[in-house]
Amino acid sequence: MSEVYAVRRGLLRDRCAAVGSAAALVSRPANVRYLAGGAPPGAVLLLGPGEDVLLCPRPPTGDPADGRTDEHLRVDLLPVAGSDPVVAAADLAAAGGAESLAVEEHDLTVSRHRAMASVAPGLRLADLGVTVEQLRIVKDEEEIGCLRIAAEITDQALGELLESILVGRTERHLALELERRLVDHGADGPAFATSVATGPHSGLGRHRPSDRRVEEGDFLSVRLGANYRGYRCEIGRTFVIGTAPADWQIELYDLVFAAQRAGREALLPGTEYRDVDRAARHLLDSAGHGEGLAPWTGHGVGLEIDEDPQLAPAAMGKLDACVPVTVEPGVHLPGRGGVRIDDTLVVRPEADGGPELLTITTKELLAL
Repeated sequence: MSEVYAVRRGLLRDRCAAVGSAAALVSRPANVRYLAGGAPPGAVLLLGPGEDVLLCPRPPTGDPADGRTDEHLRVDLLPVAGSDPVVAAADLAAAGGAESLAVEEHDLTVSRHRAMASVAPGLRLADLGVTVEQLRIVKDEEEIGCLRIAAEITDQALGELLESILVGRTERHLALELERRLVDHGADGPAFATSVATGPHSGLGRHRPSDRRVEEGDFLSVRLGANYRGYRCEIGRTFVIGTAPADWQIELYDLVFAAQRAGREALLPGTEYRDVDRAARHLLDSAGHGEGLAPWTGHGVGLEIDEDPQLAPAAMGKLDACVPVTVEPGVHLPGRGGVRIDDTLVVRPEADGGPELLTITTKELLAL
């Protein structure tokens, strides 16, 4: 893997050189991990003008190195506890003869930016922008492999929960059990805070699990994902508890299922981001649910659960092969209930079978 990280850093160095910067400072944690393989909390990565250096804050105790950090990357542990690696990187870049340093302004606070300027007043600070985030959009097969395992773990955890007795248990208890099962099956932890919504709570777009207990006839809406070696997936499913679904529940579910299927089928290389959103959104809008829809119907996943691309009405750009995304339309009826169906997929060309579905738990409307 060391060669992979070196290639990634080389691509970033080339892009920096193209805009006149011989050195770059990467501080956003997911971006540091992408380029270095791993890093302790607070670490930053300095590229050039000499060798690349991972600067790590000194912890109170213990080894700062992450076990997956590129073994060929120089790692500097700051000599004084509490020192800011960002400031140390600016000082190191200036000492190495750099005239300019590209930084991730969207990740730096004003105070850190000022501190860098104070220790290296002759160093011109330029904005690196979202260059690394753009490099991260297309995944290699090892990254996709990690996402595939994360999805398998998530499917296992959800499948086991569906086999247990649910009536009478609280949303909070179910969410905690799902997260425990993720870890039991090999996840580093949940990819995000697990959502469990029952009955009228399923009619809320973003609901935090409460002490409400599962009741007969409820919609049960679940959204979860595993974090495996830093890579995060997402699945969302909706079920009915204890009895045959009511007619309104079937009608709403069938509508969301059709919209989600349309979004999935649109995931082909060259498709506009907004056209994927439109494929799913059009069906829901035509049925009279357009006003309450989320501003997007999907997004990229990887080292973060919400990455580019955004599948939204005004999103600009086209899908590439090997881009993992979610497709997650939902309809929420406040005070009554709602349905969401989320999958994680990888964009593949039609010659390779079309989009690869990673989360395979049934999308049938089950009565549990």
